[in-house]
Amino acid sequence: MSENMNHELHDFLQQTSDEMAAEYNRIQKRATKDPGTAGDQGEENWAELLQGWIPSTYKVVTKGRIISQDGRTSPQIDVLVLKDVYPKKLLNKKLYLAAGVAAAFECKTTLKASHIEEAVKTCALIKNLCPSRVGTPYQELHAPVIYGLLAHSHSWKGENSKPRENVTTRLLESDQSHISHPRECLDVLCVADLATWAVQKITFMSPRQLIAKNAGRLDEATITSIITPMCLAFGPDGSALSNYIGYTFSPDNPVKPFTPIGVFIYSLSRMLAWENLALRDLASYYEILRNFARESGGPTRQWPSSIYSEKVRHRVEAGGALTNEIWNEWAIGFPLAEDAKKSRRI
Repeated sequence: MSENMNHELHDFLQQTSDEMAAEYNRIQKRATKDPGTAGDQGEENWAELLQGWIPSTYKVVTKGRIISQDGRTSPQIDVLVLKDVYPKKLLNKKLYLAAGVAAAFECKTTLKASHIEEAVKTCALIKNLCPSRVGTPYQELHAPVIYGLLAHSHSWKGENSKPRENVTTRLLESDQSHISHPRECLDVLCVADLATWAVQKITFMSPRQLIAKNAGRLDEATITSIITPMCLAFGPDGSALSNYIGYTFSPDNPVKPFTPIGVFIYSLSRMLAWENLALRDLASYYEILRNFARESGGPTRQWPSSIYSEKVRHRVEAGGALTNEIWNEWAIGFPLAEDAKKSRRI
């Protein structure tokens, strides 16, 4: 594995990150005189990056609105990724059918706290342009359109600033204020010279499931030592969880890590692969080679089992239907987290 960590893929991702940094420096030279043009150039940077890294079957377009099947429309979106089935006749209409949109992104050259809250609000609106899906935990926890916020850099450059903490805090606060169901969560936030945050969702965990499963197998002291932290994390009746995990970049890492842009490309490929089976081999390839300098996350958000349809709710509460299998829509988490895997094995 250590040899793979110095794979050429890491060089390619570093080159892409260097190009983005150079573009940011160029754009900033004239940003104060012509902020509109600077913003347009920033959007084009991200559109070109996406077109260069996702499969050519997807079409990347800029500046358009998404329209639902009942005629509701989104605010203007900076960059959209269209599915390969999208009608050619409608590619330049700037009003894109929700069923044909795979992903959408808001783009900023320099990220501010207000941008995060606005993106989270817009995300909830866009996710609700799509009909809610039922049948499996994956379908009910996710909308078919991926939504994210992309930025070249950020505004927290002071000596005593804490940009990673600032982004995480504002992301969690905005989520609490504007997200009413896990399917509405912002999928990814990438600041090219700082870090990438990706949403993580745990399907359902319950202390009661654990007690029932281990009845007669573990002594009371052992069960108590396990149950206490589970109650803190999931509540006594159990819950689903959501959280934003920040993947940071450290140039001091002895092996070549994925840059924030690398983490974004990896995360997006994995998200797209849930809806597009043809992408799963590539997403799994990235998974093997991924290398993150450090992971950090704020407090998790608990969700009651009532977020699920009745049929799915009964199955997740029972616990036996959940699995650690990759690409299984009844997985214990999306993506599977190491702590979730360990809890499942107890």
